Amino acid sequence: MPLLIKNGEVITADRRTQADIYIEDETITEIGETLSVPEGTEVIDASGKYVFPGFIDPHVHIYLPFMGSYAKDTHETGSQAALLGGTTTFIEMCCPAAHEDALEGYQHWKTLAEGNAACDYAFHMGVTRFDDATEAQLREIVADGTGSFKVFLAYKGAFGIDDEALFKTLTLAKELGVITTAHTENAELVAQMQAKLLSEGKTGPEWHEPSRPEYVEADGVHHFATFLEATGAKGYIVHLSCEPALDAALEAKQRGVDLAIESVIPHLMLDKTYAERPDFEGAKYVMSPPLRDKRNQTALWEALSRGDISTVGTDHAPFDTAQKSMGRTDFTRIPNGVPAIEDRVNLLYTYGVSRGQLDIHRFVDAASTRAAKLFGLYPRKGTVDVGSDADLVVYDPEYRGQLSAKTQTMNVDYNGFEGVEIDGRPEVVTVRGVIQVRAGQFVGDKARGRFLRRETGG
Repeated sequence: MPLLIKNGEVITADRRTQADIYIEDETITEIGETLSVPEGTEVIDASGKYVFPGFIDPHVHIYLPFMGSYAKDTHETGSQAALLGGTTTFIEMCCPAAHEDALEGYQHWKTLAEGNAACDYAFHMGVTRFDDATEAQLREIVADGTGSFKVFLAYKGAFGIDDEALFKTLTLAKELGVITTAHTENAELVAQMQAKLLSEGKTGPEWHEPSRPEYVEADGVHHFATFLEATGAKGYIVHLSCEPALDAALEAKQRGVDLAIESVIPHLMLDKTYAERPDFEGAKYVMSPPLRDKRNQTALWEALSRGDISTVGTDHAPFDTAQKSMGRTDFTRIPNGVPAIEDRVNLLYTYGVSRGQLDIHRFVDAASTRAAKLFGLYPRKGTVDVGSDADLVVYDPEYRGQLSAKTQTMNVDYNGFEGVEIDGRPEVVTVRGVIQVRAGQFVGDKARGRFLRRETGG
């Protein structure tokens, strides 16, 4: 059925206007004032509300194995939670372990998502080894439409790769026009510091941050940037958490390295005192890079406002409290992650735009448009233009509420932002012209989502 969204204030990364939006056959077909539409068109009155392009989360984990356990969300629960938070597309990390076949892993991730996602989705392909078979497999995966890689300069013995594999991956990425995303720490330093702390009987979650301090992340950023410089490849730092790492990234950009920076909502909102909470409560807040000293948040918010930080994602990784307890006597066994796919947009709007200094256009850019441009989805996604997919968020800035595990859709038994106030929420959310959320409730097609083939620069 055709759809008309009328009387809303349409806000994109570069413009703001009162306009009606007419949608037919999954796309935006007309934008203007007082549009004349055919009989039978469903009409949504967006008076007093913003109309944003569907938001894009560039960094999520839905299916994520960890020490014999799995993250609690499925593509059904995770995608519905995303939509309730205004996210109409997410890019999932496909990360088979080093001992697993890359192509089989990729196909497994795709099979899990297909027919089970309510919003659109894509993948970053994890490269956890580079042997004789890897190059041909990666070429096949890129040809299938997955135009980004993921490398880990962390997790020695699991996902982490050595410098030879890093160089070969980036060389191939440069040839194929693929952007490579990177978790930037120093894997060896982390492993040695973890072992030292455990040997001293320092086993609780409060020791997670000291095992991988700020300078370790800054070193990883410098290392990754050096390899980008050597290969000419395009890079993207995921979940940058602190000012020293930011300084290292900006210095690389100043000397011409093609590098984009992501922050995630936990690092903007939470600090290391959360992971220091007593009675193992801090385990809920163990993630890597870890939550940092609060002084870093000012630098991150300022860099986000300037556009030096390109995007805001989540690193959504939903492990429940029972799973976190696997590390009760050894913090290195605590599954990493703070669930956030449902809350990212509302938190960024509230504490960036409504209560902070973040320009509303920069908000749209960071939460939607820039990710679409970086990852080969623009202008199909990330904007409100004729011909773009009709992924739209009718946002009510007058709504007031609090975040809570009791009301969330994420399939996990806690909320890392429990009790935090929000100003505004998505009222109506569409995915390619079909209403998936109405009045803050999921009302749509559980299998609406489709795999997005993405363009590369090669």
